[in-house]
Amino acid sequence: MLSVEGLNQYYGGSHILRNVGFEARLGEITVVLGRNGVGKTTLLKSLMGVVPVQTGRVALAGQEITRAAPYERVRLGIGYVPQGREIFGRLTVAENLRMGLATRAGRTAVPPVLFELFPVLQQMLGRRGGDLSGGQQQQLAIARALAPGPRLLMLDEPTEGIQPSIIKDIGRVLRGLAERGLDGRPMALVLVEQYYDFAAELADQYLVMERGEIVQRGRGAEMAAQGVRARMSI
Repeated sequence: MLSVEGLNQYYGGSHILRNVGFEARLGEITVVLGRNGVGKTTLLKSLMGVVPVQTGRVALAGQEITRAAPYERVRLGIGYVPQGREIFGRLTVAENLRMGLATRAGRTAVPPVLFELFPVLQQMLGRRGGDLSGGQQQQLAIARALAPGPRLLMLDEPTEGIQPSIIKDIGRVLRGLAERGLDGRPMALVLVEQYYDFAAELADQYLVMERGEIVQRGRGAEMAAQGVRARMSI
């Protein structure tokens, strides 16, 4: 679904991403691991078009999108949940979900399946986003990204600051999305994460980043045998 080749990114004189390349497949969760400051968030921002790619190629379902604007990538089928959630605190839950449909026709309805995935949101449609708990805000951010029906969902540290019970709920939702999507068709997911146990439980494929480059990769079932936890603690 997603193909990334030779991605390089710079901030000023700093080389942030170094020849990053990987593929994310439908029906699978690709987990990107690494300590703070290794370029994980920059990678997702580059894939979303929030920051321009210096060199390299990004393709979605075979279509090159390297220079496409973020809204064009949403129309083509990418959903993005940024680090820190970035919901609209003064808007209601319902209004936040409508914002997720900004690239769709004005009368497009919020998909009812979102309330099956996150029942708490239906109970709080009239409540302002800023009044929700951290876990509820994260569920809202994921639902907003899912509203237009993406085939690829990218999430930047969705467990950050979330209570354990909500983390388990989010994990179940992500696995279901990979397998069935919103309409019975599998999705591709790219998950940036520092919480090793959560990542290991979900990963079909893992990538470990250090200093802007991928230094280790493999299948999720092999993470323990390949010593990924120890690399994360170095």
